[in-house]
Amino acid sequence: MSLIVQKFGGSSVANAERVMNVARIVTNTYKEGNDVVVVVSAQGDTTDDLIEKAMEINPKPSKREMDVLLSSGEQISIALLAMAIEKLGYPVISLLGWQAGFVTNSTYGSARIKKIKTDRLKNEIGRKNIVIVAGFQGVCKYDDVTTLGRGGSDSSAVAIAAAMHADRCQIFTDVEGVYTADPRKIQNAAKLDEITYDEMLELATLGAQVLNNRSVEIAKKYNVELEVLSSLTRKPGTIVKEATQMERMFIRGVTKDTNVARISIVGVSDVPGIAFKIFSKLAAKNINVDIILQSVGRGNTKDIAFTVGKGNADETIDALSSLDFLKDTKINCDTDIAKVSAVGAGMESHPGTAAAMFEALYSEGINIQMIATSEIKISVLIDARDADRAVAAIHGAFFPEE
Repeated sequence: MSLIVQKFGGSSVANAERVMNVARIVTNTYKEGNDVVVVVSAQGDTTDDLIEKAMEINPKPSKREMDVLLSSGEQISIALLAMAIEKLGYPVISLLGWQAGFVTNSTYGSARIKKIKTDRLKNEIGRKNIVIVAGFQGVCKYDDVTTLGRGGSDSSAVAIAAAMHADRCQIFTDVEGVYTADPRKIQNAAKLDEITYDEMLELATLGAQVLNNRSVEIAKKYNVELEVLSSLTRKPGTIVKEATQMERMFIRGVTKDTNVARISIVGVSDVPGIAFKIFSKLAAKNINVDIILQSVGRGNTKDIAFTVGKGNADETIDALSSLDFLKDTKINCDTDIAKVSAVGAGMESHPGTAAAMFEALYSEGINIQMIATSEIKISVLIDARDADRAVAAIHGAFFPEE
């Protein structure tokens, strides 16, 4: 007997037909003699619809009240799925995040999981129940409902798998695994049989929608082997684990991220400590910064540019404007940009990777605004209107059609 954790995204439970399909997948796993814990996201576009409703009432609601509102989407999903499993004749119980023991910090809107009290989960499994858990949510020390941010249900599932020492954690989506690019836009995108945690983490962080990056971090930390597969077909998916046995492709995927804002500070004093003061202020506001570019000093000034999530753009501008030493500088914000990246652990041993990527962009007349590199990725910042063409060009350079 194995303990299997299964996570189903919003598209997998978008309507009654798909809810019943998920119920059959879950009960088939249970019939095989496994204990099953299921984590479910809100149906379809429910979260976006709830955000829209909130904006109609208050364009700037508190993050606490937004968490109260957004957590309701998963409550609907778990109840409907439990009803479907009941209809099929199997024992089942649905639990909200706090009932399942999720304790988080109090960063509303993007809370971090601190621990999972597993007593309730173990008791329900001991009663031979299929346990359906609302993903994306928990409770903080103030007994307030918190949410884990976009894609948080992935983190919920992996955290349960880690805390319960599950034998397998399956992430069901609307695609059949992890691809070299978005298969809905790149015709010859290839599915990967296996991928390492580090490569998947980079792909997820850089815009691939198939897994939440924080869930990959948890999986890597606790060595939870993941399988990404489709809830709509019965085909093997992609295994995410520490090391892969397949012959290495030096590029594993090409991604784009349009949820990016570039902040430019022009004419900063060229003295020690300025960068520290700027970025410590943003850190205090829990604003994540990605690509950073600082110009060579000239005339006792320099320019600093960096990227943040588009949703943090206004908060970033407000934070910077509050710093006295930036009063005489010009602060610009551009949200009409995209970050396009090539990822692969093998690229460090393949000279010319960057040149091939830049040549592909040049051949399409796409201008590069900023560049960031690491051992397993190359990222460029470009105009948002060029993002799809850029992904296609780079993918074509590294994965030519046969």
